[in-house]
Amino acid sequence: MTEALQQIGDHVRSALPGVVSEVSIAYGELTVSAEAAGILDVLTFLRDDPACQFVSFIDVCGADYPMREKRFDVVYHLLSPKKNARIRVKIQTDEATPVPSSVGVFPGALWFEREAYDLFGILFTGHPDMRRLLTDYGFDGHPLRKDFPMTGFVEVRWDDEVKRVVYQPVRLTQEFRNFDFLSPWEGTDYVLPGDEKAKS
Repeated sequence: MTEALQQIGDHVRSALPGVVSEVSIAYGELTVSAEAAGILDVLTFLRDDPACQFVSFIDVCGADYPMREKRFDVVYHLLSPKKNARIRVKIQTDEATPVPSSVGVFPGALWFEREAYDLFGILFTGHPDMRRLLTDYGFDGHPLRKDFPMTGFVEVRWDDEVKRVVYQPVRLTQEFRNFDFLSPWEGTDYVLPGDEKAKS
């Protein structure tokens, strides 16, 4: 199986020079790293080329690496039932540079791209309905980014006086500060066991 995947990877790299930068195999899957501007060419080739036939669209997702210049990976997963093979296509982008939407190549990408926008803030150009999917209207931030606080910015509660759900800024009282669910950016106001060893 590894040899067949390597042949597909070499075929893709030779067919798309300058667009595909790296090909590797791990855990029985082929991974192709590509330039973001050429992602539609890569996806169309993988779908239509007789040696590939990756016609089944599985997923588009994001990954956040805040220390990199291009902060996000956008990862596409495809399946070729004819070849009994899976492929992962990776591209990189930053917060300001949109990625071409793959909805024209794989219509099933529509909600996955909305999810990546909602949870990471990854922008897609040419998307027919680019709006939030999982968070509420007016939600502040993107909750799967590494710098998003674990407690969020607002809390939701039922208000008996107005008889509806209300949003208010997060208030962490002293009793809640004793729990372990605080994000690392909020820190603790007590000494953790073992801290004394770091100072000696």
